[in-house]
Amino acid sequence: MSKLAEGLTLRLARPEEHGALEDLQRRASLELPEYRDQLLDNPDAIYLPEGQIANGQVIVAELEGEIAGFAAVVGGELDGLFVEPDLWGRGIGRALADAATHEARNRGLALSVIANPRARLFYEICGFSVEGEVETRFGPALKMTK
Repeated sequence: MSKLAEGLTLRLARPEEHGALEDLQRRASLELPEYRDQLLDNPDAIYLPEGQIANGQVIVAELEGEIAGFAAVVGGELDGLFVEPDLWGRGIGRALADAATHEARNRGLALSVIANPRARLFYEICGFSVEGEVETRFGPALKMTK
């Protein structure tokens, strides 16, 4: 897709990366203590549909040839954005959010996300605004749009 500064590359996910991407999603999700017990009790919640990869809906961030994160964009929804925990704070999530926004806008859509309240500042820095609160299976979350 594109080259970014400091060796970060964005591209579409490949089918053979499905397992590695779900493993990354699991590591990033379990890093946050608020939902850790619930996620461990409900392993089905950490799931990346293979069809999203096949349909070109998953953007991968690579750093120095290694998968650093990914975003899934389904229509106008950011269905997931995950970065390796040891790489948090390096701009990878923002690059993925920008790429996801670009993909949605290419389809004539605004981008929305259902976000963990802890991620509010991250999404606001990326240009999202809070539209309201929604209830998820793990508790309240924020509906945000850009």
